[in-house]
Amino acid sequence: MKTIIEPFKIKSVEPIYFTNKEERAEILQNAGFNPFLIDAEKIIIDLLTDSGTSAMSAKQWAGIMDGDESYAGSKSFFRFEKTVRELTKKKFIIPTHQGRAAEKILFSVLGGKGKYFPNNTHFDTTRANVEFSGAEAVDFLNEIGKHPEIIADFKGNMDVEALEKFIKEKGSENIPLAMITVTNNSGGGQPVSMQNIKETKAVCNKYGIPLFLDACRFAENAYFIKTREKGYENKSVKEIAQEMFSFADGVTMSAKKDALVNIGGFLALNNENLAMNCRNLLIVTEGFPTYGGLAGRDLEAIAQGLDEILDENYLKYRIRSIEYLGNKLTEQGIPILEPPGGHAIYLDAKRFAPHIPQNQYPGQSIVCELYLEGGVRSVEIGSVMFGKYDENGNLISPAMELVRLAFPRRVYTQSHVDYLAEVIAEVYQNRNNLKGYEITYEAPILRHFTARFKPIER
Repeated sequence: MKTIIEPFKIKSVEPIYFTNKEERAEILQNAGFNPFLIDAEKIIIDLLTDSGTSAMSAKQWAGIMDGDESYAGSKSFFRFEKTVRELTKKKFIIPTHQGRAAEKILFSVLGGKGKYFPNNTHFDTTRANVEFSGAEAVDFLNEIGKHPEIIADFKGNMDVEALEKFIKEKGSENIPLAMITVTNNSGGGQPVSMQNIKETKAVCNKYGIPLFLDACRFAENAYFIKTREKGYENKSVKEIAQEMFSFADGVTMSAKKDALVNIGGFLALNNENLAMNCRNLLIVTEGFPTYGGLAGRDLEAIAQGLDEILDENYLKYRIRSIEYLGNKLTEQGIPILEPPGGHAIYLDAKRFAPHIPQNQYPGQSIVCELYLEGGVRSVEIGSVMFGKYDENGNLISPAMELVRLAFPRRVYTQSHVDYLAEVIAEVYQNRNNLKGYEITYEAPILRHFTARFKPIER
């Protein structure tokens, strides 16, 4: 097989500031051992998130210059609306400044105490917006998706049987909508099959519950369907994406992922009354419905990005890049969530540092050591991000303890990835020296953004 190369050329570069290990030790301590609180210029390889960190294309930058900044009725909005409508086939397209704004509006309108929102797996801001409304976010990840060491094609799937059982228990009148996140970010960036989407939709139809897609990484999910699900190998990624959206009554999207932009998002809906209520709240919180908290230039960039993301040469390169790192790690016995997902590598912290109990946050320990060893910024997805407390103040941990290394799109080269593999390998070789951590400060919601920690001395 021929080597897969980047399907683009680089015409603008940004310098990297190189710190040394002694500097990083002081920086990490001053940040309360939370890489979220480290200045970006002190990072060598930044894999904290793939959200809003993409490199935009020449055509996107051209669109920036062509943006219409009219307050109402901007031509840039109409280009954006046309692009999103063609892709999702939804009647009402509502721009927002990012995905969590779309979630905030949607769950403010539909949520409230006594309501439930099932999902294959909620990500952090989705869960936070559900719970902030007073409702409960409930996850129904299929069983195989809870086992990082098992290799399977669609580990992001919804557990449809568990979903239906839950609907019967709670009553469909208490479930305003069900949601599927594609790809399943909290579940390791794993894809959801078309068959699973169809089956989930059938259950939702049976009980009169709308189905929504959290479509941040819809194109990556569609590419996995093309390469892994029988009957889709000869369909284009765009056709597959449109079929995915055809089973949804609504869509939320952070355009900062698969629209290849640095800011933006949207709600796409078919229900006119819901759209009206969401637009009314949008005006209060975001802006007029034809700009929704964005500049016209941002709407232009999103429209262009949604076209570019469907390039199958790009998607082949993108998925292969993540797989390349995954292979380098597994060849050295480094435990990851397998198979590699679409946008990130997830280290399995339980197997990576089995001597650290979950209540001492093994993922956070690895995150800190990756920065200390090589200036690499990553994020814990485990008991820090999703842990809760029982009535006695004891930590309730999630099923998996992961460390996510999320790759910005069109930013890093193979040599960066090779360096990263060396850093991870060095940390793994010295894993027995890793220490647990305790939290010294935490916010009541989305604590991982601002929490501060200290190492537990043995």
